[in-house]
Amino acid sequence: MPVIVTANAIDPGALATEFFRSHPDAAVATFTGFVRDFNETSRVQALFLECYVEMAGKVLTSLGEGAASRFELKAWHIVHRFGTLTAKEPIVFVATSADHRAEAFSACEFIMDALKTDAPFWKQEHDGAKATWVSAKLADENRRNRWVEEDKTP
Repeated sequence: MPVIVTANAIDPGALATEFFRSHPDAAVATFTGFVRDFNETSRVQALFLECYVEMAGKVLTSLGEGAASRFELKAWHIVHRFGTLTAKEPIVFVATSADHRAEAFSACEFIMDALKTDAPFWKQEHDGAKATWVSAKLADENRRNRWVEEDKTP
C-alpha cells in the first residue's frame, strides 16, 4: 500500500527499513517531517491535524503516481499522520526509489512541495495558552509553483 493516512504513531526507522528491504533499487531517498516545537511567534506544544482521510489518500496517491511518472520511480511510499501530535513527533514519511539518486531526491522533494499545498490537511498549533489555525504560507506556494514552472518549455 503506497499511501497510509493514519491517526497512529509512525516509526520512520521501521518504515525506511521495510522500504529498503522491499525496494533495493540503485537509489533510495527518504524524508521524515516532524512537528516543530516553534512557530513564528511562540513555542508549540502540540499540533492538531485535521483531514478528510479518504480525500487525503486520493490526493497523496495522485502525488505519488505523478512523481513516479515524472521521475521514473521504481517505487514510492507516503505515510501521513492526523490527529493530535506533540512537538517533535513524526508527522510525515516519504520514500522513493529510482535508478539514479537525482530522481529519487527530486521525487521526495516534489512530493513534499506538492503535499504542503495540495493535500487536504488543516493544522492547528497549541502553545499551552491558545490554539491557532495555521494559514498557508507564500513560501510553500512558491516551492510548489516552481515545479509547474519547470514543466514549461520555451
